[in-house]
Amino acid sequence: MESREITHDIDRLSPTRLQHETVDWHGDDDPDNPFNWKLQKKWLVTLTACTGTFLVSLNTTGYTGASFAIAEHFNVRSSNAFDNSVWPVTAWNAGATIVPMILLPIGEAFGIRPVYLTSYILFTLFVIPQALAPNFATMIVSRFIAGSFGGTLQNIIDSGIADIWRDPRERDLPVTLFVFALVFGVTFGPVFGGLVAESLHWRWIFYIQLIIYGAFSPLVYFFMPETRGPVILAGRAKALQKRADDTLVITSSETPPPLSATRILQDAVIRPTHLLTTEPVIFFFTLWSAFAFGLVFISTQSTALVYSTTYGFTEPQTGLIQASACIGELIGCLACIPQNAYYLRSSRRNRQTPGKPIPEARLPLSVPASVFGLAAGLFWYGWASRPSIPWIIPTIGLGFTGFGIMLVIQAVGMYVTDAYARYAASAIAGIAFGENLFAAVLPLAAQAMYSRLGFAWASSLLGFVALALSCAPVVLLFKGESVRRRSKFMEQASYDG
Repeated sequence: MESREITHDIDRLSPTRLQHETVDWHGDDDPDNPFNWKLQKKWLVTLTACTGTFLVSLNTTGYTGASFAIAEHFNVRSSNAFDNSVWPVTAWNAGATIVPMILLPIGEAFGIRPVYLTSYILFTLFVIPQALAPNFATMIVSRFIAGSFGGTLQNIIDSGIADIWRDPRERDLPVTLFVFALVFGVTFGPVFGGLVAESLHWRWIFYIQLIIYGAFSPLVYFFMPETRGPVILAGRAKALQKRADDTLVITSSETPPPLSATRILQDAVIRPTHLLTTEPVIFFFTLWSAFAFGLVFISTQSTALVYSTTYGFTEPQTGLIQASACIGELIGCLACIPQNAYYLRSSRRNRQTPGKPIPEARLPLSVPASVFGLAAGLFWYGWASRPSIPWIIPTIGLGFTGFGIMLVIQAVGMYVTDAYARYAASAIAGIAFGENLFAAVLPLAAQAMYSRLGFAWASSLLGFVALALSCAPVVLLFKGESVRRRSKFMEQASYDG
């Protein structure tokens, strides 16, 4: 099979002397290659994607700014043992746990743009029944479907960023901004919902979201191009094929593998599950990151209980308390910048693969962030939540927690991507599954835990869990190289180049 570059003058390809041609990039500087896009275009696509992630994430928790009012409207009863008003939040995250596992491999094969545009349209459409829901069941079902496509929009961006930023020195900041947009959006949701519910009827939480999503849709259409290189090449080959003789077959050099049910199952379930169950690093890092992400959701329930009971706050006011965690996450995002620089400098001392940064150099800042951010913040928040202490004091503890959440989730994603290289997509898929699962389940336990244990000990229990999970990165900081040598996945990835 002869393979050479096909240029625009296809007339020179004579089917009488050649029956098969392979289309490739027009050299290393082909402007159609996403890696070669101009810096302005890369940042336009990245910032559009991050903004979309933030806006979609508002729908995840914006509901909690008026969850009690919505439950009262639909005559939903709760008890000290269980809060039924949390089901719509759990439904959103349940959808985000299941459906993206199928849609993401489809995006990898057929292109991110069609999957993103379709998911955005369907996500926006299913915000409508949330705004107009005649009963609680409609709210739950519509949020499950919205979460299915919203979770796809959130997770597919990670792959899109990797498609356009090749150099780690350039990619670190875009990935950090993506993680921040995701975490900040979910945390800001109750603030947004509280601001709206304070002045307007709760249905306006969803009406305003619809206005925002509609206004943002032209930016999605025009500034979210296809980023998958193999898909772009396949499109180029298809266009040339239409102009060629029937006896001439044109394919691309990076033709995506055929998508079958077996391939979807392998990419979405089998390999991520295998990594989760056989790789201790993936298992414990999934627990660590999923716990941090789940804290965002359990705090939306705990703040409503703590601040309404202890300080007499209204429900919208308790949603505004989450702004302190947002500030902590913003500080955490800024702290990632020197952490990323430290990682790049580690290439000077890498003995295993000289010239490449050491994956464990992603972790140093995440350890104090987990201990003094997650754990200490939870202890602070729990034991300071009493009438004799001003409300601002426990709120500062939530800010520390937000700082830890941002740094933990960013460190886990970055480390796994570096350490597992070619298997990173499957590893990240497993971690994302764990994060959404925890986000769906943990809020269900908030009412019973805080009612039975009390505010101080319930938060302390979470703090002790955070403290225990902080041991995972500490082990890697001291034994990271030997751990990577014992893992067949990480060892192979280390020598992939």
